[in-house]
Amino acid sequence: MATLAQQIVNGLVLGALIGLIALGYTMVYGIVQLINFAHGEVFMVGAFGAHFISLYVLPVGVPWYAALPVMFLAAVAVSVVVAMAMERLAYRPLRGAHTLAPLITALGVSILLQEVVRVFYPGATAPLPFPRAFPDGSLAVGPVTVLWTGVLALTVAPLLGAAVHLYVERSRLGRAMRATAQDADAARLMGIDTDRVTLATFVIGGVLAGVGAVLYGIHYTQIDTAIGFQNGIFAFTAAVLGGIGSIRGAMLGALCLGLVKSLAGQYAWGGAQYDYVWVFVLLILVLMFRPQGFLGRPERVRA
Repeated sequence: MATLAQQIVNGLVLGALIGLIALGYTMVYGIVQLINFAHGEVFMVGAFGAHFISLYVLPVGVPWYAALPVMFLAAVAVSVVVAMAMERLAYRPLRGAHTLAPLITALGVSILLQEVVRVFYPGATAPLPFPRAFPDGSLAVGPVTVLWTGVLALTVAPLLGAAVHLYVERSRLGRAMRATAQDADAARLMGIDTDRVTLATFVIGGVLAGVGAVLYGIHYTQIDTAIGFQNGIFAFTAAVLGGIGSIRGAMLGALCLGLVKSLAGQYAWGGAQYDYVWVFVLLILVLMFRPQGFLGRPERVRA
């Protein structure tokens, strides 16, 4: 039972981190019906932005409580700039094009960002240790041990998810987002600047990815150019599980994904070598019996 409880906690921490990336996927798809496969690289460049600030800008010996906010700001700034440039230069010119064109473009942007970081960032050809910008140690609850970085992730991720949900539901821009997601042409006729709404969606996704990048780095202690693609695939899977287009569904799907990966690595056939397999088995089963995901709504297409 102690091992089971520990694996559940590990899965929840992973799910919380993946959920911050999954929110970006689900929001962009909900607004412009685009699967932005380059969103994982927005997360990746945010991690390298925080790494750069910590190693090359902050003075040596700065306490963690001063370094961590600066690293968050740097990661968010880098992620937001990349997300805005991606939307403005890569996706907006393809608005209205065949759906295959933006998808191929997203894959191209993903590869481009990986290669730019790998070639130009010092030492990025190998995994880099991430700065220890949070206290070491752990919280012991009975037989379960949770690192303080895990506690931070389990606190920040749900709060941000709830904040985004409330913002989309209650703010003026959030209403514009929902109107654009429902019918972009009608929203445009009602005076909504859909280009501004789309850009704002990418900005929010960039903020969440930047925060998630720092939380990921301080928890798993190293980063490389592959973390964007790997965690991006997980986040896309989580968004589909929860119902792509649903904010609450994205967080729920991410938590389920984290639990399945953690528990399958411990208990399922094949162990940790096959935990990815069980994640996608879950995805296939959900798509077979509930194609819209856990909290998604079925789409009705008129003939």
